[in-house]
Amino acid sequence: MGRIKTKLIKRLTVSMLKEYPEVFTKEFDSNKKLVEGYLENHSKRLRNVVAGYVTRLKKTEKY
Repeated sequence: MGRIKTKLIKRLTVSMLKEYPEVFTKEFDSNKKLVEGYLENHSKRLRNVVAGYVTRLKKTEKY
């Protein structure tokens, strides 16, 4: 199975994907740098989880 994403992670990710749909790619490292710029005052772990979820959604073409 996998880890379950909290409402905070899902809400942040979906809002960023709706606001900047063409910016994110299927590459985790580039998404990590982009998420770092969009999220302010958040931890490294939160940045990585959101970047991973963005990558996963982009790979499955959900957004």
